[in-house]
Amino acid sequence: MENQKSSSSLKAVIIVLAVLLVGSLVYIFKMTSDTDVVKTELKTTLTEKESVMKDLQELKSTYDAAISENTSMSDELTQERDKVVNLMSDLSKSKGDVASLAKYKTQSLALQSKMKVLMAENEGLKKQNTTLTTQRDSTVVVLGEAKKSNEALAGQNEELSKVVEKAAKLTVLNTRGSAYKLKSSGKEVATDKASRADVLKISFTIAENQVAQSGSKSYYVQVIDSKNNVLGDKKTETFGDNTLTYSFVSNVNYENKTVDVTENLRGKDFPKGTYFVNIFDKDQSVSKTSFTLK
Repeated sequence: MENQKSSSSLKAVIIVLAVLLVGSLVYIFKMTSDTDVVKTELKTTLTEKESVMKDLQELKSTYDAAISENTSMSDELTQERDKVVNLMSDLSKSKGDVASLAKYKTQSLALQSKMKVLMAENEGLKKQNTTLTTQRDSTVVVLGEAKKSNEALAGQNEELSKVVEKAAKLTVLNTRGSAYKLKSSGKEVATDKASRADVLKISFTIAENQVAQSGSKSYYVQVIDSKNNVLGDKKTETFGDNTLTYSFVSNVNYENKTVDVTENLRGKDFPKGTYFVNIFDKDQSVSKTSFTLK
């Protein structure tokens, strides 16, 4: 009886131990499986975290390159780049759990979508700027050529004006001076004797000029005797900073044809010596001559 009882107790213990062993093995297997699952999940999470960080780094590099081009969108691009930098900082500090990683991944995808829109807009602006720059450069070239052409024409016009002005000036030639004795009959007799002279006759010729303006012309005639005295009216005319003392004014009606002019300068007691005749168009000397009385 006792042997049977002991055998039954031993069997019960063995059964209990077997059950416990099986339970332990099941528990150990489950724990091992759970650990492997956790390790797999952690590995996957870390890999995805690195992937998201890599995407964000590429996104930042794209913004940095676009900002360096200094377009009109630089401020807006900088703001978006700063959002990427802040998200990278938050991601690096996160524990990498599935829920937070999903949030960062969603935010990263949203930033990538915004980046594509901004890059497309930025490229459009760059193309417009390139077109505008090309048009501006072309305009500058055209304006430069036009300016050169205008300057050349202005130079030609100036030269032409000078030529026309020079050609329009009248030429005074054949200027002569001589003395005459007036007889009671009114007849004039040429003389080279100072003591016999009653009048000095001054003559000159205005040459034909079809370019010159026709009309009344005034010439100032200056006759200086051998003692350096201005004879005649001895009037003074001012031309700007210049003054001219003259003997008389010769007014001529010029019609673009050759005109011979003769003027008389009456006087008495003419001194012996050389006399000088100067003809002026305003203050510009246009002809001169001299003659001698004995």
